[in-house]
Amino acid sequence: MKRYFGTVVRGIRTPIVKSGEDVAKIVTDSVIEAVRAENIKMRDKDVVAVTESLVARAQNNYASTHDIACDVRSKFSKEFGVVFPILSRNRFSIILKGLAESGLKMHILLSYPSDEVGNHLMNERDLFNKKINPYTDVLDEDEYEKLFGKSVHPFTGINYVDLYKSLAPNSEIHFSNDPRTILKFTDEVLVASIHTRDLVKDELKEAGAKVVYGLDDLLSEKTDKHGYNEDYGVLGSNLAGDNDVKLFPRDGQQVVDKIKEILDKEFGVNVEVMIYGDGAFKDPVGQIWELADPVVSPAHTAGLAGTPNEIKIKYIADNDFKDLKGEELREAMVDKIEHKNKNLVGTNETLGTTPRRITDLIGSLSDLTSGSGDKGTPVVLIQGYFDNYSDN
Repeated sequence: MKRYFGTVVRGIRTPIVKSGEDVAKIVTDSVIEAVRAENIKMRDKDVVAVTESLVARAQNNYASTHDIACDVRSKFSKEFGVVFPILSRNRFSIILKGLAESGLKMHILLSYPSDEVGNHLMNERDLFNKKINPYTDVLDEDEYEKLFGKSVHPFTGINYVDLYKSLAPNSEIHFSNDPRTILKFTDEVLVASIHTRDLVKDELKEAGAKVVYGLDDLLSEKTDKHGYNEDYGVLGSNLAGDNDVKLFPRDGQQVVDKIKEILDKEFGVNVEVMIYGDGAFKDPVGQIWELADPVVSPAHTAGLAGTPNEIKIKYIADNDFKDLKGEELREAMVDKIEHKNKNLVGTNETLGTTPRRITDLIGSLSDLTSGSGDKGTPVVLIQGYFDNYSDN
């Protein structure tokens, strides 16, 4: 029978997960029930993706602002700097509240015109109009407000400078794109950026900082007193209440391996499983890069490692097979795909394909499918992702 569909993606509804529940059982039961109800045939290399929130909630991986404050006091001995936090109520405001509860004075250094994921403090054109050089100019709070007024985020309507000051009254806010600016105020620094954290830490240490930690170092030690994440600390965390934060899930490999074991046995096929957080895509209008987690996928089964190895069908059709059409063209293309090299890196045949990690691609697809609100589908079933035009 001729095949008409390629990749098919389905969001699967699950029960609302609470702390202490068996996430592997909930996920596998939900997949099995959905597949049976819809009469879906499972195949080798089908992917089951599970949102990180589902896993972290089941693990009870939560901490409080008090826990954050205690860790801060154990790491810093005096006023300290907080370098390049993102502008986010969900992601950073609750962390900032915990930092402030330490009682230590803080110097918060904000990058401008936007943070590293694209949340803007001001219109970039205003820098040009006001002759401000973002590569060299350092602004204090008064200068910022005089130049840009009470600027609010275009999507959230929040003035993040005012919000952060209200959460941390024991702080001063400075604006610069050079992390070393913070050393004018203190030599003890907490690096709050996500994807640039290692580079910024190295820059600060080389410039003379005496104490340097990152958000990945907070709540990173194993304990039974509160949640923790040995790999990412409070990176990837979310606001969970007025004084609580949900951390990125830990021990994810055990979770995905268990889910795979159950589903492989149930369906008799080789299923791949991954945990995903934010997708790695950028909003072309708001200019926001969605990825506020330290990675797209903190855990996945072995079959999801690597990058795609694909040829560009339209390039081949317009060049190698430009004189063919109809069934002759189809057969030639199928043969080309079936006999493609195992490593196509750097060849013209790959022009325009997507040279990204498979987990980043599938994680982004899953994040867009499940959404971040009230769809109620924290598990995603993806079929046919690894198939190509030659597969029936």
